[in-house]
Amino acid sequence: MTKYLLILLFLFNFSSVSAEESLKHYVRTALEKNPKINAEKKNLKAIKENINISKSEFFPSLTLSGSQTSTQSSEITNQSGTKLGNTKRNTETKKLSVDQKIFNISDIVDLKKSKLEADKANLQFKKIEQEIILQSVSAYFDLIFKNKNRNFNLANLDLFERQVETDKLRLQKGEISLTDLAQSESSLAGANANLIKAETELVASEAEFEKITSIKAPKNFNGEKNILLNTPRSLDDAMKLSFSNNLSLATSRLELAISEKELSLEKANLSPTASLNYSVSENKDLSSSIDENEEEQVKATITWPIIKGGKNFSSIKKSKFKVEKNRLLLEDQENELKTKTSNAWSFFQSSESILNSTSAQLKAAEIANEGITLEYDSGNTRTTLEVIQSRSLLLNARISHAKAEKDLIVSKLNLLMQIGGLNLNAIQSP
Repeated sequence: MTKYLLILLFLFNFSSVSAEESLKHYVRTALEKNPKINAEKKNLKAIKENINISKSEFFPSLTLSGSQTSTQSSEITNQSGTKLGNTKRNTETKKLSVDQKIFNISDIVDLKKSKLEADKANLQFKKIEQEIILQSVSAYFDLIFKNKNRNFNLANLDLFERQVETDKLRLQKGEISLTDLAQSESSLAGANANLIKAETELVASEAEFEKITSIKAPKNFNGEKNILLNTPRSLDDAMKLSFSNNLSLATSRLELAISEKELSLEKANLSPTASLNYSVSENKDLSSSIDENEEEQVKATITWPIIKGGKNFSSIKKSKFKVEKNRLLLEDQENELKTKTSNAWSFFQSSESILNSTSAQLKAAEIANEGITLEYDSGNTRTTLEVIQSRSLLLNARISHAKAEKDLIVSKLNLLMQIGGLNLNAIQSP
């Protein structure tokens, strides 16, 4: 029974570690801890409050005020020059006022503008979220690639170390020349230099991974070899999705709509407004003859601005220019999106072709290296230089294939970002 419990405990711990080291775990942590996206969350909440501020203009405002005055008069004389007695007067006033706007087009337009600004802020938040996902997934697979690169070079170094030892023995037996040994030692030095470079690149990749995900990079990291990403089937489909869902294009459209609302707001400032005021006040010791009184007042006000020294008309012209500017920027964004989507699609297609080519290259290099090495070890006609060349080709093929695997995933992510489909739910394990 104890044996089975230990097995279950091992399986549980293994699955827990796997879950903690999954791609989604790293991406989710990056989205939770990244300072840039957290700052954008606060900005989104702040801008959403503008909607409540705009709505408040439709509700009545209540004002309570009060004052207390003490006045003392002395050296008072009448017109004949006779001195009068000193006076002291204390007054107290309390007032409650309620104001309600009845008609104001500006408030209606301002509310619509605030909603559009909140939509724009939400798109900007999603855009930054996409950027963080792209960066974290790219860093994840770059870390896998750099680990593979280091391991390939480490294995290559080990092979050359053993070859140098073998060639020294073969030189003593007279099977090879001193030149062959020198070639092996030169290749060993080159392999050692390549390993140092690979380890330096790995350290840089680990630092980038930790910066983006806020998690310490695991050592000897293999991770998930692949992820499932639903990409469009053709360039036409990619274009349609881009013009429907691309966040940068959607933001440009909202910027145009916001500028149009700003123009409407400036025009609305020339429209009449109507408001209603109701107030209740209480005054004590108002005069020598009145000790206390209460007043109620209802006032309706209509205001129609005609001219403000030309300021209102200039503001309208300024808003019109801003609308035209944003319309031109939207057109430029559409043209830029076509180019970016085409480039992303081309990068995706070429990455698939390169991966297939490097796969065939790797398979051929493995077969060639295995055959040449066996022939060399058996004392056949193969030379030391041929063995070195075959190993160099194999190392390059392994590195090229690993890089092609990473580049294909990054190309898919870039394409998904252009069509607005890059989010946490889009990342699925195979």
